[in-house]
Amino acid sequence: MNSISSEDRVIRAIADIDRYSDYNAVTSVFSDVEERAREVDCRIKAGIIKGRLAGMPIVIKDNICVKGEITSAGSAILKNFVSPYNATVIDRIIEAGLIPVAHTNMDEFAMGSTSETSCYGPVHNPLDFNRSAGGSSGGSAACVKLGITPLALGSDTGGSVRLPASYCGLYGLKPTYGSVSRYGLIAYCSSMDQIGIIGSDVRDISELFEIIAEQKKQEVYSISGGVRVAALAGFDKRYDEFLSLIAPMVASTETVELQTLKYAVPSYYVIATAEASSNLARYDGIRYGLKGNSTEQVRTEGFGTEVKRRIMLGNFVLSHGYYDRYYQKACNVRRIIKDEITKLFEKYDVLILPTSSEGAPLLGDSLDNPLEMYKSDVYTVLANLTGCPCITIPCGKDKNGMPLGLQIMGRHNEENLLLALAECYQSRRASYEL
Repeated sequence: MNSISSEDRVIRAIADIDRYSDYNAVTSVFSDVEERAREVDCRIKAGIIKGRLAGMPIVIKDNICVKGEITSAGSAILKNFVSPYNATVIDRIIEAGLIPVAHTNMDEFAMGSTSETSCYGPVHNPLDFNRSAGGSSGGSAACVKLGITPLALGSDTGGSVRLPASYCGLYGLKPTYGSVSRYGLIAYCSSMDQIGIIGSDVRDISELFEIIAEQKKQEVYSISGGVRVAALAGFDKRYDEFLSLIAPMVASTETVELQTLKYAVPSYYVIATAEASSNLARYDGIRYGLKGNSTEQVRTEGFGTEVKRRIMLGNFVLSHGYYDRYYQKACNVRRIIKDEITKLFEKYDVLILPTSSEGAPLLGDSLDNPLEMYKSDVYTVLANLTGCPCITIPCGKDKNGMPLGLQIMGRHNEENLLLALAECYQSRRASYEL
């Protein structure tokens, strides 16, 4: 890959963005990217930067701030907001020689599972134009699947990296909460938001995680003795391919049930909407973003339907007389869920479970029934409620021939174990497909 110049890769990426514009995956191309690519070529030639990702173009979800570029979070209320600074992850990838080329389309303020709530319109799935690319990081996943860039940054509050990666047949990593700086990430639910990575090659994801992580990954010693796998009950057939391919790394596999799983989505949405209503209170038409004659006018015109719905729900669960009944109870349930997962990881090294029950839905289906959209997060929100790292891998097909995903979830700060299992799976899967 290093035989191709950074400038050539960037030119090709920009051409592909135009070529695939019908998929609506990109909101804006950054300025002066070709000049930046030439600078990177000089730094690589001088030996200042090294590594397999040096000179690689990368796309960035539109809620991650890039200095001098419009960062809108997919919302009309921020369509004219030019970020005055870089997010920490942007500084880190630039220092490592990667070249951010564009912001990607997303659900407004990351509120959605299908990338249809964006003020720019929906993202189309590269595998079926009539289906969703997933959300809220749908544009990032679509760019990788279309081959525009090998890697993309997204954000994951309740599955927003893993669900689009799954719908597009890709790998998606949600790191441990706090392991990657959230500075410069436009907030949705601060206690669960986490910047993550979407890619088609686990080795690329692993190297990028090393670049953006706050701390270096620790060595995993449990692999030599074999990994103890817990598999969520009810999906035995879906696990067969994964378990057969990683068999040399596995010491044991047992089926488990999670007593708290049925409470995960209700707990998540009460907490997430409560925090969202607080975080979005700053958009008042005075300090930045859309301007108007009044705060009411700005919010009426600037926020979309789903965002308004979640703000109202959040205000309700935080209101006098309902705080204890809803918000406090949801926090208590979250604690119980954490306790069950912590106890599970005392006996097992990883938990495997589906990323979603079905593959990518048809565009329009979820908007007609928002409760169905919320239910699509049932298997992904566990990692966010508990702060655990989790990676989705492509595994199987649904009845429509669309990709399904399988999640590998582990203890805090054990991303390296998850990545090792995913890389083993990917390499052995590739050899069987040859």
